Amino acid sequence: MNFSDRLKRCRQIKKEENPNWTQDYIARQIGVARTTYTAYERGTKIPTLDTVNKIADLFDVSTDYLLGRSDISDHQVDKSNEFDSIKEVNKLMDQYGIEDAAFFDLEKWKSMSPEQIRELESYFQYLVKKSKELEEKENK
Repeated sequence: MNFSDRLKRCRQIKKEENPNWTQDYIARQIGVARTTYTAYERGTKIPTLDTVNKIADLFDVSTDYLLGRSDISDHQVDKSNEFDSIKEVNKLMDQYGIEDAAFFDLEKWKSMSPEQIRELESYFQYLVKKSKELEEKENK
């Protein structure tokens, strides 16, 4: 399998999990035009090394896999016991269709309605409760 085939396969796998993983979405994530990304998948254009790195990070695969130097796609294989919280948060953002970190934009929080604040407070209470339960369980 060549670069373009692996690239297309990676996108198809992600798209099965979340329909937002279109060529346009990926192009925006890696900072290229959709037509440029399409050319990568068709094999009519080769990305720069910087772009290959961005693509590998986005798809959570190694550059060796994308370039056909390895058939092992997951670059975390040798770090399987390490927990990467940022990676997990990014997966959740992908899963729930949060396309950018605007969720964490304090200006947007300032414009929340009282009802939204109450919902947020309820969720925070839930998180604190679960955190305490987990801490108590770990201390036993």
